[in-house]
Amino acid sequence: MSTPIAVITGASSGIGAATARRLAAAGYRVVLTARRKDRIEALEAELTAAGHQATAYALDVTDRAAVDEFATAFRTLAVLVNNAGGALGADPVATSDPADWRQMYETNVIGTLNLTQALLPALTASGDGTVVVVSSTAGHGTYENGGGYVAAKHGAHVLAETLRLEIVGTPVRVIEIAPGMVKTEEFATTRFRGDTDKAAKVYAGVAEPLSADDVAETITWAVTRPSHVNIDLLVVRPRAQASNTKVHREL
Repeated sequence: MSTPIAVITGASSGIGAATARRLAAAGYRVVLTARRKDRIEALEAELTAAGHQATAYALDVTDRAAVDEFATAFRTLAVLVNNAGGALGADPVATSDPADWRQMYETNVIGTLNLTQALLPALTASGDGTVVVVSSTAGHGTYENGGGYVAAKHGAHVLAETLRLEIVGTPVRVIEIAPGMVKTEEFATTRFRGDTDKAAKVYAGVAEPLSADDVAETITWAVTRPSHVNIDLLVVRPRAQASNTKVHREL
């Protein structure tokens, strides 16, 4: 039996890199995609040195021609983890930058659409495929000063939900994982354009926000359920976070 293949987008850091490590350890040959070639090549070397099968492939998920070319490498595929995304800005709707909204939508929604459309034939041909959409609790509840990101993640949620309806009866599952507060090395810093002080305030007083590996473990658990078991939607938050707007902080 050939080794099942899992494609992970946004694998250069955070949840994507952690998921690649977890799926590799679970026996998958992982294909690492991201724009930052040096990062995914370093992860490929790390996983290969540990005895796992890994391949790095530099890819911008918003470039449809590049995505289509990438997809030609796969006749069958076991898992697609749509993780590439991210947030930009934390401004009110009245003053936020439309360019930020456009970029978030392109990456979080259109990027997911591009990969899913391009790889769905290979996932179906495997006879047992799984599409994972890493959304966010932002896709299930609004909060102030996050309209652009919330809108994009609502789009990712709706994409997953609609796809599940449309392909029911085929041998492909659609799983949505919606993390809450996750502390990674880049997410908040990127959102605040490199302002590390603002980024640190996001997690101030929260004893144990989720880690990237917590989410990666959750993704791997969902993917490795028996084929007939579909984890439609799994919301995962730290214990200190009751909702998008209710967080216990020990200050």
